[in-house]
Amino acid sequence: MTHEQPAPAQAGPQVERAQPGGLKGLWAAFKELVYGMAAHDMTRAAIRTRASMEHLFILITMGDLLGVPILPPYYSLRLLPYVVPQIATWKRRMLREKDLSDALF
Repeated sequence: MTHEQPAPAQAGPQVERAQPGGLKGLWAAFKELVYGMAAHDMTRAAIRTRASMEHLFILITMGDLLGVPILPPYYSLRLLPYVVPQIATWKRRMLREKDLSDALF
């Protein structure tokens, strides 16, 4: 009679799953809390600054679409392939009505 040994269930490394409770879950919640208290406002400010710089860049390069001739058309045409995906949303943002609550948020 021959005895066969069972094959291992998985050949790869075992992955531990974090349970919702316990020390790992508490540590993850603490990290999210610290991020929310310290870094969230800074990241939102950085994103807002980046968006305003992109608006300004597109206004300078493609301003003649709105009637603001700032840059000669030659340079605008050279940059056009890089700006085309953003033109529709940029025009909508630039031409919409703004009020005081837009500056707050």
